[in-house]
Amino acid sequence: MHLSSNVQLSNAHFSISGRKDHNQDSVGFGLPTENLQITKGSCGVIADGVSSAEAGAEAAQLCVSEFIKDYFDTPDIWTVKKSAQKVLSSINRTLYSRSNEYLDSRGWICTFSAIVIKSHTAHLFHIGDSRIYRIRGSRMECLTQDHITPLSKTNSCLSRAMGMDTQLDLDYRAVAIETDDIYFLSTDGVHDSLEAQTMQGIIHRSNTLEDACQALVQTAYDAGSTDNLSCQLIRVDALLPDTMAELTDKLTQLPFPPPLDPGMTIDGFLVQEEIYASSRSQLYRVIDTHTQQEWVMKTPSPNYDDEPAFVERFIMEEWVGSRIDSPNVVKVGKSPRAKTFLYYLMHPIEGISLDQWMQQNPYPKPYMAIAIVRQIAAGLGAFHKRETLHQDLKPSNIMIDANQQVTLVDFGSVYVAGIDEIFVALERDKVLGTLDYADPLIRLGQNTGIQGDLYSLASITYEIFTQHLPYGKALEHCHNPAQLSKLHYIPAQRFNAIVPIWFDRALMKGLAVDVEQRYLSLNDFLQDLTHPNPAFLAPVTESTQSRSLIFWQLMSLTWFVVAMFLIAALWLP
Repeated sequence: MHLSSNVQLSNAHFSISGRKDHNQDSVGFGLPTENLQITKGSCGVIADGVSSAEAGAEAAQLCVSEFIKDYFDTPDIWTVKKSAQKVLSSINRTLYSRSNEYLDSRGWICTFSAIVIKSHTAHLFHIGDSRIYRIRGSRMECLTQDHITPLSKTNSCLSRAMGMDTQLDLDYRAVAIETDDIYFLSTDGVHDSLEAQTMQGIIHRSNTLEDACQALVQTAYDAGSTDNLSCQLIRVDALLPDTMAELTDKLTQLPFPPPLDPGMTIDGFLVQEEIYASSRSQLYRVIDTHTQQEWVMKTPSPNYDDEPAFVERFIMEEWVGSRIDSPNVVKVGKSPRAKTFLYYLMHPIEGISLDQWMQQNPYPKPYMAIAIVRQIAAGLGAFHKRETLHQDLKPSNIMIDANQQVTLVDFGSVYVAGIDEIFVALERDKVLGTLDYADPLIRLGQNTGIQGDLYSLASITYEIFTQHLPYGKALEHCHNPAQLSKLHYIPAQRFNAIVPIWFDRALMKGLAVDVEQRYLSLNDFLQDLTHPNPAFLAPVTESTQSRSLIFWQLMSLTWFVVAMFLIAALWLP
């Protein structure tokens, strides 16, 4: 991405076998490149092989090394929690399977504790009886809970550990970090032999983190510890929230291009014509003078050259677009040469926007409309597979060519969970979508995830079939939950008599104001649009419940037969 890491850390760790012949502990720290520090953070890890497990040492080493390697290989749009849990679940399956292999029946079991520091947050992952402490000022606090089961007054055993079961029961916690925070990771050979006050005193008195780690281990050994001894210290040296001036400088290293006219050349791209212009951006048809390849160039409007939030979002548009590969989403290309201005390139698309298409095709044949809806859903699905929400699905952002091929063309309002975790010194817009089609709950500050995009798809589907919006102009006057609760869905049949009741009910479910009543997935919505759901065939009034069951079963059967006839007669090519 385009920002620099805004947290500075110091780290040290130390591990010895102690009074045991072999060291079954493992400690590691992952500090990636600056770009990965931004999107993934840095991580400290500690693991303790279970003594009764013959391959405990190998299990601990595998957990530490594989976690550090694989975590940073996860998609940078994933959240820390999702990335770490996916990696640890995979490692756990490996350990469990090795313990149960025919040729290697040794126990591959260990404890595991990790801290991932990304932006201004520490993400903790824990299983077993290793520990993570935090020292803030004069207070030392244990942030993890031991997973042990007492067997007697003097004996206990692990109740949870890596490799112990096929299902990983992992503790997760996220805490805000502050400058001068110290995070202390230790195995039980250290913390079971020392009081918290003693450990804190050693850390505060030591000149360096390295000295502190060695002193902690040595003191625990001298106190009689009979186990392996390992610890790790991570100190937050500085949190560097970019000032607005610094952020502006970073984001505007490339100047905005000037207004472009046909015949002008920028970075070897010859401008053919202006395709589109708004207050926020411009689209130009250009030709690469080196290869003769045609592109569409998107440039930011000079109106926003002093707004870092706008520039950040423009840069993220290109980043998101370059990571989505779908025939129903416009392809973002990589510039073959170094840029001297801020812009990005897209593959050209022929055709018209969906709102233009609806004007030209009022009340289209149902099979044609459904084919369009399916393609829009496929494009949305490509976003969702990349952990990205579109958030501004509307007819003007959807192109249709002469072959009825549908393409989504805008990334300006996307939400990426992994990027949203990154702290920046600017206010990010939370409501970006066009209100006519956006989930009404978004304007109340609620992120409804995939169901928000599904609402937009259902709204567009409703308009394709009716030439109207499902709530008319009533949404314009809704500014709080009480007002939203009074909204009433306008049946699509009111505007288009051929819309079957089951189809109308599917639209109503997709457009429910209460998110709990909506579909959970795009596939479920499409299924009910194209296959009559028996639950939608019977009336849902109070009187329905008081009639005889046999009567309504017959009525439902009648509706089903009629629905099948409508599908055959009207809804198929």
